Amino acid sequence: MEETTTRKEKSQKKDTKKKGGFASILTNLKTEFNRIIWPDKESLTKRTIAVLVSSVALGGIIALIDMVVKFGLGFVIS
Repeated sequence: MEETTTRKEKSQKKDTKKKGGFASILTNLKTEFNRIIWPDKESLTKRTIAVLVSSVALGGIIALIDMVVKFGLGFVIS
């Protein structure tokens, strides 16, 4: 008998979770956003600069490799 009671309780718990709807989703979303630790302005600025510098550097390296490969293929083909 305890098993059937447990099954009923589980199904009731599932039903209550489904009843929340859109309002429940928004409440949960707000709760999750309150848990986020947002970076301060200084940290955000430093990280943004690091990403921009590394992106430009990587782009330059890729462009250099591309020019070398084009030059090498042009030399081999002609």
